[in-house]
Amino acid sequence: MPAAAAWAVAAIAIGIDALPALAAWVTTGVSLALVAVALVDSRRRSVWAAASLALLAIGAVLLSASGAAEVRKPAEFRDAAAQSRQVTVVATVTQTVHRPLGSETASADQNGGIANEITPTAENWRGAAPEPFRATVSRLAVGHNASESALDERTFSVPVMIFGSVHGGNAAVGDTVRVSGSLIAGEPGDGAAYRIFSADDAEVVERGEGIVSAAAGMRARFLDVVGSLPGDGGSLLPGLAIGDTTLVSDDLDEAMKLSALSHLTAVSGANCAIIVALVMALGARLRWPRGLRIVTAVAVLCGFVVLVTPEPSVLRAAVMALAVLSGRFVGRGAGGLPALALAVFVLLLIDPWLARNLGFTLSVLATAGLLVLAAPLSEVLGRFLPRPIAAVIALPLAAQLACQPVIILLSPSIPVWGVVANILAAPAAPVATVVGLAACIVAGLSPPLAQLIAVFAWVPAAWIAAVASWFAGLPNSQIPWWEGVPGLAACAAVSTCALMAVLVRRRAVRSSAAMALACIAIVTAGSTAGSALRSAATTPQDWQFAACDVGQGDAMVIRSAGEVALIDTGQEPELISACLNRLGVDRIDLLVLTHFDADHVGGAETVLGRVKIVLAGPPDGQRDEALLKRFEQSGSEVLMATRGLAGTLGEHRWTVLWPPRSASPGPGNDASVVTAFTGGPACETCLTSVLLGDLGREAQLRLGALNRAELASLAPVDVVKVAHHGSRDQAATLYEQLDARVGVIGVGAGNDYGHPTADILATLRTLGTASARTDRDGLVLVAFRDGEMVLWRERGG
Repeated sequence: MPAAAAWAVAAIAIGIDALPALAAWVTTGVSLALVAVALVDSRRRSVWAAASLALLAIGAVLLSASGAAEVRKPAEFRDAAAQSRQVTVVATVTQTVHRPLGSETASADQNGGIANEITPTAENWRGAAPEPFRATVSRLAVGHNASESALDERTFSVPVMIFGSVHGGNAAVGDTVRVSGSLIAGEPGDGAAYRIFSADDAEVVERGEGIVSAAAGMRARFLDVVGSLPGDGGSLLPGLAIGDTTLVSDDLDEAMKLSALSHLTAVSGANCAIIVALVMALGARLRWPRGLRIVTAVAVLCGFVVLVTPEPSVLRAAVMALAVLSGRFVGRGAGGLPALALAVFVLLLIDPWLARNLGFTLSVLATAGLLVLAAPLSEVLGRFLPRPIAAVIALPLAAQLACQPVIILLSPSIPVWGVVANILAAPAAPVATVVGLAACIVAGLSPPLAQLIAVFAWVPAAWIAAVASWFAGLPNSQIPWWEGVPGLAACAAVSTCALMAVLVRRRAVRSSAAMALACIAIVTAGSTAGSALRSAATTPQDWQFAACDVGQGDAMVIRSAGEVALIDTGQEPELISACLNRLGVDRIDLLVLTHFDADHVGGAETVLGRVKIVLAGPPDGQRDEALLKRFEQSGSEVLMATRGLAGTLGEHRWTVLWPPRSASPGPGNDASVVTAFTGGPACETCLTSVLLGDLGREAQLRLGALNRAELASLAPVDVVKVAHHGSRDQAATLYEQLDARVGVIGVGAGNDYGHPTADILATLRTLGTASARTDRDGLVLVAFRDGEMVLWRERGG
């Protein structure tokens, strides 16, 4: 109870920008007062003591949070962020940064020979923008690429999220990097106090030393060993053994999520329990004293945490294991729930911002579910099934019931086959973990032997991958659910009523719970169906502009007199396919590929063979050229876009405004194809639109200057597709030139980039431009009806 109370209060308190230390001291004072009351009131002493302990835990966590607030956001950082200054920082990496998979190039090794090395190239990065990584800033200088002497003499400890790549492709936990870029303050509840959008690659200035460096080497050698293993089994094995999902493809990752098996690649309690159990069993076999066995288990556990990197779920499991081992060391047993509560309290005391960390939350809930629900569920199932089978079913069922309400926040659906998939995969997981970990340890000593061991670990890993892929491919494998907090509350209510109906012995309670469950199910089904019918009934059938909800990406559709233009395809083929089907789009007359980042062209293969004309930005590498070649082979006419190129789409006319014919920027965001759609001379109801791709601020300014007359004739534009998902890199003057009525932002829910930023939203508000964003609004449609423009949002009408 005290740990839960401290967790709940911490989750609220860290969202307050200026957390008052007074609240912590008041809470602590009240707890001490309750201790005095407990000494006087002997009849209710236990109640007062419990309340005092809870308040004391809350006060301790609040004191920790208020003390960390100034450390997390020192004045120098606050000033630089407030003034939107460029900064140069030196930071210690706290999350492994993997180099992108790509082609092999030869480089000389230290002995003068030739060694194969994977190096990042423009084509290697074609998949998407580099993943952001966490770091802790120790030095700061205001200014881009500031010299060493310009760095502030003070040392800091500021947690940040760095958006950008590392020179050379990779960095390990403990490495020190130097990076320059824009400094943006994070939200108060974010684990990262600031975001740094790097202007150049981060440079590793010092590699980690000691056990941290050794662990990084072991992980790298293990990836080299398993890299030659075939199929999804080889890709999945590092995730199962050490939590490294570098080799996992997007398709396999999606299959693991859809089948509720993704937790197997997140190192947590099961992995730590296996490691400790093996050490204790080996010590008993060798007749070691109890104290030696426990000390050895602690040492091995600490080494394991360093090897797999200290993610929140790993830290929770490790602290819990240390609590249990400490109890055994002094000759006392340690219950599971008290150990879990202690782990939660200790970690929140160290880092209160874990209170909002989803990985930490899911880890705690899954463990609590296993401790509280697994045995009762096994007993109930044992009335109908053999005991061993009942126990096997009860474990994943307990974990899913505990975690599913929170998972709704990430994915508003319930996996139908999750429990069954976990039952089939569960026996293979510990084998893959233990044998894979052995291969990882041996990899540094004897790669051939590690390769042999990895083959044995590959078998269960391949089985798990096959189970995930099979269940993910089944029709109707997901039940749609409400989104956000209402979805969480509804799912929690359903889980609670279901558990009460099954586990509570009193017939009256069980009957009431069953009735409540039936009512909730009816209301949920009715609301879902009603929402679907309402959406279908209110959806404008005469839409001209559509923004598809394809996650963190762009996919815009323009329809005119029966002809259709698609501008970008998003990253996921399934999402763009579903949107086109919903819009009734089968044939595409014009496909604009603004540039070749995956969040803009990842779903392009979905429309192969259905496109008349492809208008593309400059390709960057063989993969881009191969995609355009495939469109040509499928019957499409491929045109390279340059300023001035124009054509018709039904009653509309399209014109390319960017990139320019001369002095064109190189491939990438700033070479994004920008198109304007205007009505023909005879079309008075045609909407005008300008789609800005991923242009950055400098390119936007050049676009505005180069097309000043054209933009003046267009203004006010009916719809502008806001550049680069609403990033910070915007030119307000361009939006002033366009003076759009509606600004549409293609952006993914919960993205790590901070898109769209408060700055661009404020700019749109100042100009009187109504903003529509796919992360919150879903599908967005714009129509022209009865002399007025109609803006329709899937979630909001």
